[in-house]
Amino acid sequence: MKNEFGMKVRATLFAKNMHQKELASLLGISNAYLSDIIRDKRNGKKIRERIIKILDIKEAS
Repeated sequence: MKNEFGMKVRATLFAKNMHQKELASLLGISNAYLSDIIRDKRNGKKIRERIIKILDIKEAS
């Protein structure tokens, strides 16, 4: 199954001309940790919720 959340995050970052490193900085986490969350390698539920809010995206079902 594809990682819809990760795809949405990457597409939104691209659309907003924003780098993953910038998002990590806004979240106060490392770029590596953010990458793991985006790739669904870590749970990070609270961080996912903050990503959704910051990027103004809907959660993948």
